[in-house]
Amino acid sequence: MPKPVPLPDAVTKPFWDAANERRLVAQFCLGCNRYQHPPQEKCAKCDGGDLEFRQLSGRGTIYSWQIMHDTRVRLMQEYQPMVIAVVESEESPDVWLLTNLPGSEQGQFDIGDPVEVEFEEVAPGTFIPQFRLAGGPNDQESK
Repeated sequence: MPKPVPLPDAVTKPFWDAANERRLVAQFCLGCNRYQHPPQEKCAKCDGGDLEFRQLSGRGTIYSWQIMHDTRVRLMQEYQPMVIAVVESEESPDVWLLTNLPGSEQGQFDIGDPVEVEFEEVAPGTFIPQFRLAGGPNDQESK
């Protein structure tokens, strides 16, 4: 069963266009020199409208996580129970991204562990950013 496909609007379109090019970006406010995510029409800190999307490294750390046992999203029920993690971007503590940590199960990772972005094709030509534990599988087996 396919996963849900993003439906970009005018504000989020640059984020999803970059994802379809297998690039991770976040909004950056030129007024207060701050990243923000998810994308918004104005800066959440200074209310300025001088925003641009900047490329991110794709690296970050696990900020928080939980196991989802009962999702209400019909297209995701096949994948439960599943890990849902919040990843803090290497570039800024203001950029948090949600992921399901594909290939990982509870007990294989901890808060603070490094992760790297990868892109999953959920429909032809449509990609979503996901994060995997950084390093090879042997790096994580010792956990």
